[in-house]
Amino acid sequence: MSVHTDVGGASSVVRGVATAGAAVLLATVVLAGCSAPDQPRVADQIVLGEGHALGDFNPMLGYAQLGVSPVYDGLLVPAADGDDRVPDLVPALAESRPERVAPRTWRVPLKSGISFSDGTDFDAADVVATYRAVVDPRVASSISTDFAPIVAVEADGPRAVTVRMNTDADPSPYLLVGVVPSERVEDAPAAEWALNTEPVGTGAYRLESLEPDQAVFVAREDHWGNRPAVQRLVYTHVPDDNTRAQRIAAGEIDGANLPPRLAEGLEGRDGIDVLSVKSADWRGISLPSTNPFTADPAARLAMNLGVDRQAVVDDVLTGDGEPASTPVAPVYGASVYDEGAQFEFDADGARAALDAAGWRTGADGVRVRGADRASFPLLYNAQDTLRRDLAVAFAAAMKPIGVEVLTRGTSWDDIDSELGTAAVVLGGGATPYSIDSQVYDTLHTRVPNSSPYANPGDVTAPGLDALLDEARASAPGPDNDLRYQRIQQVYAAQPSYVFLAFLHHTYAVRGEGWRHDAPILEPHSHGVTWGPWWNIPSWQPVS
Repeated sequence: MSVHTDVGGASSVVRGVATAGAAVLLATVVLAGCSAPDQPRVADQIVLGEGHALGDFNPMLGYAQLGVSPVYDGLLVPAADGDDRVPDLVPALAESRPERVAPRTWRVPLKSGISFSDGTDFDAADVVATYRAVVDPRVASSISTDFAPIVAVEADGPRAVTVRMNTDADPSPYLLVGVVPSERVEDAPAAEWALNTEPVGTGAYRLESLEPDQAVFVAREDHWGNRPAVQRLVYTHVPDDNTRAQRIAAGEIDGANLPPRLAEGLEGRDGIDVLSVKSADWRGISLPSTNPFTADPAARLAMNLGVDRQAVVDDVLTGDGEPASTPVAPVYGASVYDEGAQFEFDADGARAALDAAGWRTGADGVRVRGADRASFPLLYNAQDTLRRDLAVAFAAAMKPIGVEVLTRGTSWDDIDSELGTAAVVLGGGATPYSIDSQVYDTLHTRVPNSSPYANPGDVTAPGLDALLDEARASAPGPDNDLRYQRIQQVYAAQPSYVFLAFLHHTYAVRGEGWRHDAPILEPHSHGVTWGPWWNIPSWQPVS
């Protein structure tokens, strides 16, 4: 169904940094604002439909965590010529890549002549303040545990910082977060910061206005890189998936992220292209340790055997995805990805595993063991049609092996309160440019200050915590690749989740007249900041 973005072309610009060999997609993106198709178009404006509430433009809350946003830059930024590999991490605010100067110690020189959108100058103090804030308990950053390998970031004069690690790994994957001005760091929870609605960064755009249903960003005349050709970038809040699709079809917005089935429905419409972008964004089922059935290792293994993941990809994702048995996607390459740790569909094997564990089929077709019943609730965010469809598909797959899954759509607030007692359709892969970040919080038992969504069941396979700790502490290379293969093997022997699929994020785009960088491998985050728009400064009109 999809138009993949692997069209070759000229070199491109990443946040003002030349990146040789990057592909350019001859995209067909509309030149208009929110006007109907027969009304005048604004040649330098793009209007995008955003499914999430507008605001929280604060890196402490995960915005621009990977250095991708119109407002913020990180020390480094991801760059690739397509979505079929893990991106390179290249300098943005850094003058060059980190240089190892001592064991577990790295020096990062900084660019000069850069200013924030409030006019203040960028220097090492801003980097230090950002990294201290993100792990400060008083700030209560939602991404603090993602920076656990960093011991300290310290100024080395105004034009360099020193990064000290508690591992032998290169710090590059942890140097992507958007840098904020030191003067804007507050001694308060990040949820209360002014940056949430008044973002200040070194990026190519500044926020001009913010309303509940619309955010308008304008190109900065004083930006340190090339001034973008797209002068105005408008996000309009359209939370309902179906409504976003209808507004794209009507020409009221220029593009949006859509679930695969809705995107497929727009294929072939005049002026609309559908793009499918690979990601390390997984969807899976977390399993509570308090339910007698889901707490049983044999039951968790049986459920992994009893679901046909390829059918889920084909039927629910309309082919826009790949089966997932662990958080490690094939894109990490054969040296890391272990084909042998993948679950093949085996309904007979699932039934045999349950029989052997003493779960017998009851009169109503649902298995029981003593007073315990093979039944559990499965919650999903009611506004997310894809998670709903995955929940229904999983429940249908479990019924033939004698397992009752009671699906229920609800709010995230309700899900928060029931994580310990109910299964949940979860997503992950927020920081996929490091294999350690991709697997550690998901598979490790809970660590201090971790998100409640990081392994909510708080169970793992015997010995897996020690393997994860050892891999995190080790330098990249063949030996550590083998450790990550072993991690997958140990997990597969006693799984704690039922992973289902890695999504291909699907986008519908209307219009014509632009060329721009091809989308890159995406994290869990997607929407108006990613897809064709991940590097808005690279957009140039076709001459």
